[in-house]
Amino acid sequence: MTVSIHETAIVHPKARLGTNVSVGPYSIIGEHVEIGDDCQVGPHVVIEGHTTIGARNRFYQFSSIGANPQDKKYAGEPTRLEIGSDNTIREFCTFNTGTAQDGGLTKVGNHNWIMAYVHIAHDCLVGDRTIFANNAQLAGHVHVGDWVILGGFTVVHQFVQIGAHSMTAMGTILFQDVPAFVMASGNPSAAHGINAEGLKRRGFSAEDIQMIRRAYKTLYKSGKTFAEAKVEIAAMASESQAIGLLSQSLENATRGIVR
Repeated sequence: MTVSIHETAIVHPKARLGTNVSVGPYSIIGEHVEIGDDCQVGPHVVIEGHTTIGARNRFYQFSSIGANPQDKKYAGEPTRLEIGSDNTIREFCTFNTGTAQDGGLTKVGNHNWIMAYVHIAHDCLVGDRTIFANNAQLAGHVHVGDWVILGGFTVVHQFVQIGAHSMTAMGTILFQDVPAFVMASGNPSAAHGINAEGLKRRGFSAEDIQMIRRAYKTLYKSGKTFAEAKVEIAAMASESQAIGLLSQSLENATRGIVR
């Protein structure tokens, strides 16, 4: 099968489309866009800017992908958006390109499930196999690790980092970082244990989950300062790769962590 472009779609002649790409009615593909093999672009989708998209992605109607960043400092620099492969991007999503004040790149990884009305702002870095429920909103410069689940209407302040395998409840407001494996909810947000059920489903051993529980207690229940808990958890990292992941997320925390 070759590229299938609906007669009402507008595809710039310099755009690069892979094999088996379909573009639905009234969609617009810009000059600097590259779309990989087997992607499906639904009706009324706009993909613009310096945007590179991998294979087997599906974009649902009314999404805006690769538009200029919503940053008053933006002065037309050719910043980029990169999207990996095997992502589902539902209705009314908005992904912006990066800014020159950061790395100039907004990046979304592979196998992500992005539900309706999600906003991924400039310079965000999103890992693999995440789930963003409806209306999850990322401000600029947010970093999201692999396997993160954001509940519906989760709102994330700029520069916040969300560690791998963590999870938020519906309506969570994040002004501070979420360490790996931690569940958070509320406004202001607070930690509520570890994402044990998710870890079981992903094949974490009972021993690893127990180690993560122990580290969580050190961080949240021991009465130690954040600095003291970081040192103790770092010492535990040699016993478990999972604890190493948690320790690294604590080291990377720049805004403090949810408590």
